[in-house]
This record gives sequence, structure tokens and C-alpha cells, in this order.
Amino acid sequence: MIRVLVVDDDFMVAKVHGGYVERIPGFTVAGVAHTGADALRAVHDLRPDLVLLDVYLPDLDGLSVLRELRADPATAHIDIMMITAARDVGTIRGALRGGALHYLIKPFSAAALRAQLEHFAALHTRLHQISPGAAAAQEDVDLMFGSRPRAARTFPKGLSEQTADLVEQSLRSHPEGLSAAECAELTALSRPSARRYLEHFADTNRAEVRLRYGGTGRPERRYHWRS
Repeated sequence: MIRVLVVDDDFMVAKVHGGYVERIPGFTVAGVAHTGADALRAVHDLRPDLVLLDVYLPDLDGLSVLRELRADPATAHIDIMMITAARDVGTIRGALRGGALHYLIKPFSAAALRAQLEHFAALHTRLHQISPGAAAAQEDVDLMFGSRPRAARTFPKGLSEQTADLVEQSLRSHPEGLSAAECAELTALSRPSARRYLEHFADTNRAEVRLRYGGTGRPERRYHWRS
């Protein structure tokens, strides 16, 4: 079983996320913490395999917790996934540089968390199959670092990689799909800007466009990330 520590300042949200985890085969909740200090203690006491870490905590923020865990040799190996409503690029960049495996933006569905945890389970299993001195294949490296080489990404003039990452995370977090208006609200972009990024992902075959028909007027374009 993969043991998970859930860290969230909101008791009900932590309970919901814990319920999501418990419904996924192969995962169990090892513990719950509601402050940064409690999270650090729980990691030392429980030694979980994975920490689902919120950014907004009443004492230490999640990025500070992440840095402390990475700086301590006793906890540096524990994997951490950020689960938060924080969607500013600076925080996302800090999580990436701090060594977080993934960054899931609230609110998200049970399916979105399940997809990330199943990916983590595949990574966890593969890492245990490879001996420390063995040579890894490229597919193993892709699994560890992500499926798409960062250097291969190109964007039309006026689009930035940082904002594209934000839009991508929003789509990944909502497998039911997003409209341009919904994406704009989640990412704090203007609706035209959000639509430009969404259309770019559709044009490059990273997102799928589905039309949702209502009673009257033009159908709504909804964007779904291609997994």
C-alpha cells in the first residue's frame, strides 16, 4: 500500500481528499495534518510515501514545508504533491523548483486526483523495480520527469510558457472539460487570453474540443486535455 499524508488547513476539505485517496486501490491515508508544524511532525513520525500538501496553512506556508522536508536528509526522499487553490505563477514555480512531483489546483474532481495518484503509483512501482546502479531506459526517465520534453515546447508570439503551464494545469485538473470562461476564472486570465491558450493546445493536439449544445444560440466549445 502507498501511504499518504493529507495536509490541509480546512478539516472538511482534508476529509474529502482523504476519502478520494481511500477509494483508489493501492492507496491508504496514513494521517492528516492541518498546520505546517503538524505536517513536519507527521512526516517524521509516520514516514508516508506521499504528501498531499496545501499551500495556505495557518503557520508555515506549504512551500516552506516543502523546503524544510527537502533540506532534511531524513525526509528528503519523500514525494510531495501540491494540492492548493494557489494559482499564481510564482507559487507554481516555487513548487516546481522545490521538488514537488505535481501541482493540482483546487477545486478538482476525484477523477483528477485519481489520475495523478495512479501515475504516481506507476512511478513508485517502476522505481522499486530498478536497482540503484542500473541504467534507466528513456521511458523510465520520461515517467520520472514527465511525458513531454520541456525543450520541445514552442508557443506562438504573445503566449508564454509560464501561463501555458497554468492553463494546462487547469485543464488537467478538470477532466470533465472547461469552457474559455471557466478557464479564465480559474487562472485569473481574461477570457480572450484563456481562449488563445486553449485554442493553441487544441491546434497542437494536446487538447480536444467538444461542442456542448444548449437550447438556443451557438454551441459552447469545451476543452479537454488529452492524457
